[in-house]
Amino acid sequence: MNSTRQRLDMTHSAMRIAGVDEVGRGSLAGPVMAAAVILHPDRPVAGLRDSKKLSRMRREQIDPLIRERAMAYAFGRAEIDEISDINILHASLLAMKRAIEQLSVTPEHVLIDGNRAPPIALPVTTIIKGDDKEDSIAAASIIAKVQRDREMNDIHRAHPQYGFNEHKGYPTKRHIQAIKEHGITRHHRPTYRPVREAMQNR
Repeated sequence: MNSTRQRLDMTHSAMRIAGVDEVGRGSLAGPVMAAAVILHPDRPVAGLRDSKKLSRMRREQIDPLIRERAMAYAFGRAEIDEISDINILHASLLAMKRAIEQLSVTPEHVLIDGNRAPPIALPVTTIIKGDDKEDSIAAASIIAKVQRDREMNDIHRAHPQYGFNEHKGYPTKRHIQAIKEHGITRHHRPTYRPVREAMQNR
């Protein structure tokens, strides 16, 4: 799954490559979160793939291995007000930029999942469906998903009537109905149409 890395390694066999992915763009609540991971060539992690194709249990098993064995990893995020101010696309790029900047090791090349990259002073390659093609991006997708899910579980404990522990903020039928019945919390994204419409129909 590391064809791009192999091409990059043709010129530098010890190149430090950071994979970057985000999670939470389609959610109606909570932050958008990104992770950046530089895998260690001598400490591989088996089973890396797109986090959406792994069960919750499998993600929870792989997550600590990534954190333990990676050369470096970091998280970045954009909050509700930032999502409202600059829109979700730019908020996602901002979260990616923040994750890259928080790395304790400076990468020599950055692989971004998708077709847009944040403005950073490093060589960047964007890869559509990169979390299915590059180990480092897959690793980033896994730890970002686990980290955000844990935060949504925390929000659930404060607002159990919404079921955040199940849908993690995404627009399920239960979530939309809960917004109609109970209104919105400070964690909801007011600029998202389902949130606006649910409030208008309440």
